[in-house]
Amino acid sequence: GEFQTFQHYFKQINLSMGYCKGGCMIGPSILNADLSRLTDECKRLLDAGADYLHLDVMDGHFVPNLTFGAPVVACLRDKFPGVTFEVHMMVSNPDQWIGDFAKAGADIYTFHIEASSDPAATIQKIKDAGMKPGCGIKPKTEVEPLSTLAPTLDVCLVMTVEPGFGGQKFMSDMMSKVEYLRKNHPDSNIEVDGGLSPATIEQAAKAGANMIVSGSAVVKAPDAAVVITELRNVVKKWRSQ
Repeated sequence: GEFQTFQHYFKQINLSMGYCKGGCMIGPSILNADLSRLTDECKRLLDAGADYLHLDVMDGHFVPNLTFGAPVVACLRDKFPGVTFEVHMMVSNPDQWIGDFAKAGADIYTFHIEASSDPAATIQKIKDAGMKPGCGIKPKTEVEPLSTLAPTLDVCLVMTVEPGFGGQKFMSDMMSKVEYLRKNHPDSNIEVDGGLSPATIEQAAKAGANMIVSGSAVVKAPDAAVVITELRNVVKKWRSQ
């Protein structure tokens, strides 16, 4: 009894250290990690101060790349209870996979607005499955439809590269979308993904992003903790203004 209560309480503290609405959160993308040692890599990133893990699911249709699916997420969930997993669903039919990823233990299910014929219905299905809904837009997609959905979302994702390819350059011209979302939704989680590093974080944080996905800048760094701390400090500076 008492031990269970303590465990539950500890998990609540744990989650609040990770995912919290509107707070500064750094989520390394594990796609750039050594995928043959995924558990070790995730542990390394969490020990370095990651608030959540960003898991890139690509189906080879919506984006020209194929990564991993729910079985990998389920195996990681067993190893990291209480850690927030965001699955970034770069897939053609997001509704099809909601049940599988809920069962696998994903916390945030972020689909692409371009892939859903009825985003509001997709969002409701995600909530019904017990996950938090996120929705993302590719660089060529207008921000207004995402802004309309924002009050029903836990995460609004603005892609700052074309999804599907690693190592692309950060698109500064996407910052107007982040500014638009932040102006209209001051308390929302606004996430940026693609080319985020100590060199580009200032632009993203200034525009209003509070959830930062970083791939190679964190994962390939000699010391991931130094980079995560640097990203966090810049976001906190702008969020407190």
